[in-house]
Amino acid sequence: MTTTVARATAAAVPAGRRRRNLDQWAAWGFLLPVTVYLAVFYAFPLFRNVDLSLRNYTVRSFVQGDAPFTGLANYGTVLSDPTFLPALAHTAVFTGASIAFQYTIGLALAVFFRQRFRLSATLRALFLVPWLLPLIVSASTWSWMLNSDSGIVNTALGLVGLGPVNWLTSPQWSLVSVIIANIWIGIPFNLVILYSGLQTIPDSLYEAAALDGASAWQRFWRITFPLLRPVSAITLLLGLIYTLKVFDVIWIMTRGGPTDSSTTFATWSYRLGFGTLLPSFGPAAAVGNLLVVTALVFGLAYIRFQRKLVTS
Repeated sequence: MTTTVARATAAAVPAGRRRRNLDQWAAWGFLLPVTVYLAVFYAFPLFRNVDLSLRNYTVRSFVQGDAPFTGLANYGTVLSDPTFLPALAHTAVFTGASIAFQYTIGLALAVFFRQRFRLSATLRALFLVPWLLPLIVSASTWSWMLNSDSGIVNTALGLVGLGPVNWLTSPQWSLVSVIIANIWIGIPFNLVILYSGLQTIPDSLYEAAALDGASAWQRFWRITFPLLRPVSAITLLLGLIYTLKVFDVIWIMTRGGPTDSSTTFATWSYRLGFGTLLPSFGPAAAVGNLLVVTALVFGLAYIRFQRKLVTS
């Protein structure tokens, strides 16, 4: 009897080991497509961009691959360029203003649509239109609306007795114009994410607060806003990463002008690499890497914030 049990146990051990091995191979099989995708479409382009920023590439050397190594010389060129500080300031203003207004308006709309009134779903669907449109369509539409001579915005200003504004051709207004367009495009994204976050907050909390005499503002500030903090954090992070790399809207509307008044790092990088007959691939890649580092810093800050949120 004892011998039979021992033999059965001995046979079960290899079978269990084989089962674990099969499970491990299955797990690696599922991970393989994702790993290949990340390596091909993320790791290699990032490595290539770093390599471009550390070498003196010309059109010939870009094709032949014999560019000399220059170290951090391209970064020094970028930092000493007169365009650097204005582009840095414009990137900060464009990103900060866009995120602030997109989040604020998106949150206000999410709270509004949480009331579940008639036509709520229809109106939410209509608010998604700017998000669904191709960026070239949205930017072209705003260019037409803000046209100095025939734009609908200046026509409306004329009806109330105000003079026309050179939205796209004035250094004072060009950055404001692209910020307005980008805010309009980004509001639906914030609305969708924040509205989904609001659905996780139990109605019983609001009912209890109402019974205690809390006002609408107190319910928002004491219940909605604190419980929505994790969703708000990821919304702001994704909005930041997206806004840092916005190129289409600015390039279509103003091309970074006039006189670099709406130039950001994204448009500057493109202009250095592809906007001239003699492209500067190294400095263009260096500017792109500055954007990557900025996004990485905020990503690490988000991870740190999440850890504190979990441990608190």
